[in-house]
Amino acid sequence: MAGGTLLVSRAVKLHADYKKMLEELGFKDVSVTSADKDGLNMLINELKPRLVIVGSGFYKSATPYMMALLKRRFKDLNIAAVSINDYPADLAMKFVINGINSYLNYFDGKSQFYKGLDCMREGKQFISSSVQECIDNRRELPPVSSELTERQIEVLRLLCNGFTTVEIADELFISKRTVEYHKAELFNNFGTRNENELIRVALYLGLIKIDELEFYGGNFTLRLKNSKRTEKGGLYDFEN
Repeated sequence: MAGGTLLVSRAVKLHADYKKMLEELGFKDVSVTSADKDGLNMLINELKPRLVIVGSGFYKSATPYMMALLKRRFKDLNIAAVSINDYPADLAMKFVINGINSYLNYFDGKSQFYKGLDCMREGKQFISSSVQECIDNRRELPPVSSELTERQIEVLRLLCNGFTTVEIADELFISKRTVEYHKAELFNNFGTRNENELIRVALYLGLIKIDELEFYGGNFTLRLKNSKRTEKGGLYDFEN
């Protein structure tokens, strides 16, 4: 199917309908998958599609970040994000900032949505009006998402284990200001607003494994002691 279209969606029961719709709109050699991470990488390597269409909520708030990693691995791949749900414009903006070719939002109107599909089919860029307005109204755009560093993974692991900013700083022998900097970078990368959302994304993506979580009640000394023995987990990296 080299040169065809690959649609990535978790709505498995609708895959046949999506495939039929895209084929009726003139998209060639359409395949649909719910594969993610390594499985999606392998499929793209196998099929070599010209266009990959992904549901905006495929990785929840982290979809723009994960698509940025995908774009780094497959530099010439045309990636489009499509939303048929009420996906926040300020989060959808991250798709464009991270270099994804197109973003379509059904909530911007049916005519515009189908115009966007036509542009995608022809290999042209398309940005929905709500996202473009969001970009135009910003005095300063948020930074491009970057791959996580080993230190950020350490901070993320300790957050998931209930450590406060002060405790993380003491554990890693860094300043509180440095911890806050790493947290801000993590918020930006994953489109999260607070630590609770960040922890949910980390567990959802499997960046922090369930067996890396420990529960110590009020025994702070035991928590610090055991955290030093926790096996370091790795960030899922499209480059590996």
